[in-house]
Amino acid sequence: MSEPAGAQAWRWRNVLQSPHRVGFLSGMAVLVAASAWWALVQADRSGLGPGLRYAVSPTLTHATIMVFGFMPAFFAGFLFTAGPRWLELPPQRASSLVAPLGVQAIGWLSWLLGAHLGERIAQAGLALVLAGFVVVTWRFAALVRASMADDRVHARVIAGAHIVGCACLAGVLAASLAGDGAVAIEAARTGLWWFIVPVFLAAADRLIPFFSADALPAGRLAFARHSLALLLALAALEGASIRVTWPHLQVAVGLLECVATVLLLALAIAWTRVKRLASRLLVMFHTGLLWLALSLLLAGAGRLLTTGTGEDVLPLAGLHALAMGGLGSLMLAMVSRVSAGHGGRPDTGDAWLWGLFCLLQVAVVLRVAAAVVPLQGLLTVAALGWAVTMLAWGVRHADWYGRPRFVSARQHAGVAARTQPTGEQR
Repeated sequence: MSEPAGAQAWRWRNVLQSPHRVGFLSGMAVLVAASAWWALVQADRSGLGPGLRYAVSPTLTHATIMVFGFMPAFFAGFLFTAGPRWLELPPQRASSLVAPLGVQAIGWLSWLLGAHLGERIAQAGLALVLAGFVVVTWRFAALVRASMADDRVHARVIAGAHIVGCACLAGVLAASLAGDGAVAIEAARTGLWWFIVPVFLAAADRLIPFFSADALPAGRLAFARHSLALLLALAALEGASIRVTWPHLQVAVGLLECVATVLLLALAIAWTRVKRLASRLLVMFHTGLLWLALSLLLAGAGRLLTTGTGEDVLPLAGLHALAMGGLGSLMLAMVSRVSAGHGGRPDTGDAWLWGLFCLLQVAVVLRVAAAVVPLQGLLTVAALGWAVTMLAWGVRHADWYGRPRFVSARQHAGVAARTQPTGEQR
């Protein structure tokens, strides 16, 4: 017999089956809202909008929500699903994430509305976000402290990055309350390097060897794992160089960025030789790695040229190659894999996901090009491409999270065969 139609309907109780469903649903909601808002801002700047008025700088609004908005929710969904297994602890209840992530989602809605309706509304929303973020960070840090697992390196890096992320978000709020928008933007950018990037690096270091450990030679796999410490050190210097503008530090960071480019390209070449790279999902991971390498090359070249000429060269090209290209591609791949794997669906990347991934790449290229050739039309089309990609991706996955675990026709047939009575039973 087949399942009744109502059994497959979208239900909130299905969202509560796993922490990743709660976290990812919350993250998708904030991501779609932030992306649609920014596309509207860019359209308005092109003369295609309603003539928006701002109570908070749109640059600050955009920078803050793109760093601290959806990523922490995705992190929470992933960490409270996979983290207990890493740490050899019992599974966590999905319902424990509803309140802190719900508060953050409400806070982000207030942040976007307050950008137009009033600065105090935005600041109150950001305070709500910070409160929810601190709760999630405290709970994950408590899991790490309670664990007796031998390998807690990745979990400790992630917990430490979350603590720093709380401090950076508090810095954004404090600077906003003080009326210093420039410092608030610096705090948000510091959060990108000291919070978002370390979490991605630690998670990727844990996940990507899992995909390819049986295919990579031992030497290359060890090289990939030992590169984590070097990249974390670079991320620390990147964050420090935002506020500390000493010429010698800028030159040193620029040179290290060029060296790190070579390191990431070496990793990319190693994974290119993995036979399983034919999988679309691994191509997505690989592309994200290439964007990270390109972002460091652009940032390093821009930093060295700026130091030598005294003029700001390519200030946003490397930033968007990193955030949209590198982290955006990895986000699409990681969230899709976890969603599919835990939902009983194939994790190899179907044509729909692949099409969205390709659209994302077009949007990234346009945005990086707009940093080189500052044309408003490029910015608008890039923002629209990003928004369409995230809307389509978000709606699809939001539908998954509210439905029961997917069971294919083959799995149905297998269950039916196992439950058929034998001749003796008949």
